[in-house]
Amino acid sequence: MTAYSLAVQADVRKRMSPPNRQDVPQISKELGIHQPTLYKWRSNWRLQGEVVPASDKDPDRWSAADKFTVVLETAGFNATELSSYCRERGLFLEQVDRWRQTAQDANANAVLTMAEQRDLEKRHQQDQKEIKALKQDLRRKEKALAEAAALLIAAKKIQAFWGEEGDE
Repeated sequence: MTAYSLAVQADVRKRMSPPNRQDVPQISKELGIHQPTLYKWRSNWRLQGEVVPASDKDPDRWSAADKFTVVLETAGFNATELSSYCRERGLFLEQVDRWRQTAQDANANAVLTMAEQRDLEKRHQQDQKEIKALKQDLRRKEKALAEAAALLIAAKKIQAFWGEEGDE
C-alpha cells in the first residue's frame, strides 16, 4: 500500500474543494491514485467537518450536511472573513445567508410532545387501515366491472350470432 505525503493529500483536498470541485475519477486519472483511496480520504475529511462535496455539483445542489457545515464554519465570521471564506470556496454570500436562514427556520417548528406523537401514530395507523379497506373495495369493484363488461360483450356476441329477435 502506497503512503502519500501530506502535500499530495493537501493537493487532492484542494482539487476536490470548491471552487475547483474536480471529481474523483478525474483526479485519480491525473495523479495515478486509486479511486478507493481518494474516496476514503474524502470521507475522512467530511467526518472531520471539512466541506468536501460528494460531487462536482453546483453549491446549491450540495447535501444538507455540506450546507450545514458551511453555516457552522461561518457562524462567528464578520463580513470580511465571510467574504474571504466564500471566495476561497467558490460560494456567494447570498447562498450562505440563505442556508443559514434555512437552518434557523428548520429549528423554528415546535417539537411534538410524546402524547401528540402517539396521537399522530394512531391517526397514521387508522389512515393505513382505511387505505387498505379502500384498496380492497376498489379491487372488488374493478373485478365486478370487468365481469359486467365480459357479460355485456358475451350478450352482444350471442345476439349477433342468433340475429335480431324480431327477424323470425
